[in-house]
Amino acid sequence: MYKRDFPDRERVGRDRFEDFIHRHELKVRNKMRKPRTTDSTHGLPLYPNLTYSYIPTATNQLWVSDITYIPVWISESEYAFCYLSLIMDAYSHELVGWSVGSTLETKYPCQALKMALGRLDGLDGSYTHGLIHHSNRGVQYASKEYVRLLEGRQIRISMTENGDPKENAMAERANATIKDELLKGLRFTCIDEVRAAIEVAVSFYNTQRPHMSINMMTPQLAALCNGEIRKWWRSYRDEAIKNDRA
Repeated sequence: MYKRDFPDRERVGRDRFEDFIHRHELKVRNKMRKPRTTDSTHGLPLYPNLTYSYIPTATNQLWVSDITYIPVWISESEYAFCYLSLIMDAYSHELVGWSVGSTLETKYPCQALKMALGRLDGLDGSYTHGLIHHSNRGVQYASKEYVRLLEGRQIRISMTENGDPKENAMAERANATIKDELLKGLRFTCIDEVRAAIEVAVSFYNTQRPHMSINMMTPQLAALCNGEIRKWWRSYRDEAIKNDRA
């Protein structure tokens, strides 16, 4: 195209042309491969979805969890992935546990869970009785170690029953907000940078960012409420559940 459109200009070879494109950041960005974070092809026990018709009315009634990936750049063109495990309170939308790991090993989701469980220490059991932990069917959440932590606190286990992301929509949306909004434009070169950025992002998400799903409050303020919180959008799911109960 250069030779065709500018026949009278200085001729350039391939290497010089590519160097010019690179220096002026005119490269077409390569499509990033997406790692698979959910492996449900295991023989571990699974659990039914307890959230189909459930609407929490206070904190510590329903936690939702998920794992997502974050790229770490090794060089200008090479990257690897680290993995963010999040646990969110479905009532207040507060992120109650998180962990960043270099692999998809179970120990990293367990770290996020232990952080969340630490928030229950000292609370009256009546405030946490019946707490549900909801996740996908990934091997990390079905592992003996993870299940043991939940059962040790008498937390009910709930899992998605198919690959539809709507079955775990709240956790998916929290991941998207962290990655596409709070980490947007950041380029990480090591996992320590990711951990530092996630710590700042989680704090901002919980204490400063208003959410339309909780009446434009921050999650920290919503955690002090009880009962239904107004949404700034129409929830057909909530309406259907309420109509079935009527």
